[in-house]
Amino acid sequence: MPNMSLKKNEMPVQNPEVRNSNFNEVALGYTEEQAIDEAKRCLNCKNKPCTNGCPVKIYIPEFISQVAEGNFEEAYKIISKSSSLPAVCGRVCPQETQCEAKCVRGIKGEPVAIGRLERFVADWHNAQPETPVEKPVSNGHKVAVIGSGPSGLACASDLAKKGYDVTIFEALHVAGGVLSYGIPEFRLPKSIVQKEIDGLKALGVKIETNTIIGKTISVDELINDEGFESIFIGSGAGLPRFMNIKGENLNGVYSANEFLTRINLMKAYKSDNSTPVQAGRKAVVVGGGNVAMDAARCAKRMGADVYIVYRRTENELPARAEEVEHAKEEGIIFKFLTNPVEIKSNEKGWVKSIVCQQMELSEPDASGRAKPVPIPDAFIEIEADSVIMSIGTSPNPLIKSTTEGLDTQKWGGIIADENGLTSKEGVYAGGDAVTGAATVILAMGAGKTAAAAMDKYIQK
Repeated sequence: MPNMSLKKNEMPVQNPEVRNSNFNEVALGYTEEQAIDEAKRCLNCKNKPCTNGCPVKIYIPEFISQVAEGNFEEAYKIISKSSSLPAVCGRVCPQETQCEAKCVRGIKGEPVAIGRLERFVADWHNAQPETPVEKPVSNGHKVAVIGSGPSGLACASDLAKKGYDVTIFEALHVAGGVLSYGIPEFRLPKSIVQKEIDGLKALGVKIETNTIIGKTISVDELINDEGFESIFIGSGAGLPRFMNIKGENLNGVYSANEFLTRINLMKAYKSDNSTPVQAGRKAVVVGGGNVAMDAARCAKRMGADVYIVYRRTENELPARAEEVEHAKEEGIIFKFLTNPVEIKSNEKGWVKSIVCQQMELSEPDASGRAKPVPIPDAFIEIEADSVIMSIGTSPNPLIKSTTEGLDTQKWGGIIADENGLTSKEGVYAGGDAVTGAATVILAMGAGKTAAAAMDKYIQK
């Protein structure tokens, strides 16, 4: 029988008062019974609007109908036709603005919990005994992928399945890109990322870590000296932005990227780890996106009382509603209409406090959001031991500066067409390196699009 409930099955989660002091995963996942019950809410619409809302075009009603019948492995096979990272996407993709936003059930109630079902299917599959992966027959062609984040992994996966000899070059010592260094363990366990990477290796993909393209070796050298026939640049946007206010160079001021990398990739949260990170008694996070939420929630787990300061109101927060709700539940304090103007130091050169100007909203700016303007002579000062800046990132200019004929935008993004082709023949790009910071699933979609274009380019 169909389930005509207007509400999704609730996701089991850790108690907020418990989870805000540990790094274990917050969401616990559906049981088989919950997954089947939720899947029965799907109307299996003829026009499949949810699939049109998915950047990688997962066959959503088809996989959900298999879940409803208890055929979880068949559901996994359907998802895997389109997505190489289902356990990741089921956790971190903003389904509420993509597939679920198109769900017909959402017109008179809550949409089907597509993301939660994708996560359930992937987790169920991963819990079964492993079956040997059949390595594709080589087609004799050699390609390179720069960056092992979501766009690079998706591109490498699609090309490897077509028989290409694929090598991924990763600057850090661990593969995964933002999935490893940026997203906290409590949202995306690193064991899941590693399992996805192990799956790629089983397909024959080689991963060269500690390789900085533009320094260790250049794009031109990969083509001219190493014999790669085509290259995909998925190097992300890891260059942090700052506000250029007084005191930003003090000890205790971090970019969110540095703070999260130390915690997520270098395990600074472990008491016996040698990687230092200073959260202190009180931490202030500047910004309102998902990265700001991640940084704030990590600082909370490090033992700090945490404030998020944001220059607009809660209505304009760019972060996912679920992440904001979780942050509030965990005791993080939001200061809206508040914009930093100075960071003050103590006598030892460490952060002592942050001075913020209070704001009000005016007409919308170029982004379409209400523009914040200062209220004259209205300031507050917040005591802090650390300040974490999370106001955006841009692509590292190293690849552009060492690659002949690669055009970029003024802000640093690589210029690429709808297929990912750059101004340099045989070189493609996608994900945050092209668009600036965006979502995992959009980056994956760009990687898949580029892989198809690279295949056509080489096989022409």
